Amino acid sequence: MFVDLVIAGMFAMMLVPLITAYCAYSYGRSFWLWFALGMVLPIVSYFVLFALILRQQLDHGQRLLNEAKSVLAEAEKAEREVK
Repeated sequence: MFVDLVIAGMFAMMLVPLITAYCAYSYGRSFWLWFALGMVLPIVSYFVLFALILRQQLDHGQRLLNEAKSVLAEAEKAEREVK
């Protein structure tokens, strides 16, 4: 019974760092850095990452750059399919 509680507690403690690290990795940031930050400062790191992502999404120049990258990637993919 005690071992089950310890395992469940460890899983619960790892959930926030894993979510934070996955979100960071999805936006091109280091998985392991944000996982470590999530372990040390679980809730704070999640809100810091949220603020960084929000700032990036609200930046008009960054949005245009991301859109241009996706258009270029689609064009390269279509060119490879033609050959």
